[in-house]
Amino acid sequence: MKTAVISLLTTLSFLNGAHAQDHAFQLFDSNGKKVKYAKMIKHLDGAQIILFGEFHDNPISHWLQLEVTSSLLKNNQLVLGAEMFEADNQKELNQYLSGEINTNGLDTLARLWTNFKTDYKPLLDLAKENKLDFVAANVPRSFAKLVYKGGFEALDTLSKEEKSWIAPLPIAYDPTLPGYVEMLEMMGGHGGENLPKAQAIKDATMAHFILANYQPEQTFIHYNGAYHSNNYEGILWYLKQTRPELKYATISTVSQADISKLEAENKGIADFIICVDEDMTSTH
Repeated sequence: MKTAVISLLTTLSFLNGAHAQDHAFQLFDSNGKKVKYAKMIKHLDGAQIILFGEFHDNPISHWLQLEVTSSLLKNNQLVLGAEMFEADNQKELNQYLSGEINTNGLDTLARLWTNFKTDYKPLLDLAKENKLDFVAANVPRSFAKLVYKGGFEALDTLSKEEKSWIAPLPIAYDPTLPGYVEMLEMMGGHGGENLPKAQAIKDATMAHFILANYQPEQTFIHYNGAYHSNNYEGILWYLKQTRPELKYATISTVSQADISKLEAENKGIADFIICVDEDMTSTH
């Protein structure tokens, strides 16, 4: 109920064009210019692959994911996918979408995030209701741990079936990408050079399964943590290594004390930026 009330108040304030902290979020374009929801949707209507970067515990991110997806359904043939489901759970995801198992069955058979019911189940149910494919795009988390401990070489020990759940080997990798460099700097060198590699195997695998399930005349919407696509890096870098000709669009989420103006550090990180009041409640 709390989430519904927050969504309603946010919608009303947004549609009424309120300013400053009279509402919970503000949309900006890459240059920091305020944009209307309808204008963003018009731009996204022409995209072939959309990366929707969220804050995992932010209700505005999750509400807008559902709203944007519903809006794009009107004019586009959609395919959905997400970081929050790992590739080896695709069978279970398909069973849920087909009605073969219910929510409890999915929770028993698949590895679901703790905020699945509040934040990701609505997206999955939207796919189910509209008979859309939903791709489990992420690498199994245990494989990312393998990379963290032993580098990409550790993936050579996987079986043929296990390798079908990751991007094809060898994994392309550019350690000079700012996002990976920043990750090392933020950790003060802890974790060594394998830390960003563990991130890269996730980015590469998500990109791989996005492209493996994308078809011409479709729009693929992928939901992921903002850091996986911010600054047009991460997943998008890998997508462009294989399919640079496709039309991509990115959305990111940021948090600020004052949402009336986009801070300089948040400009340019995506085509559209959801700027959320930092006092917004968390979903978990």
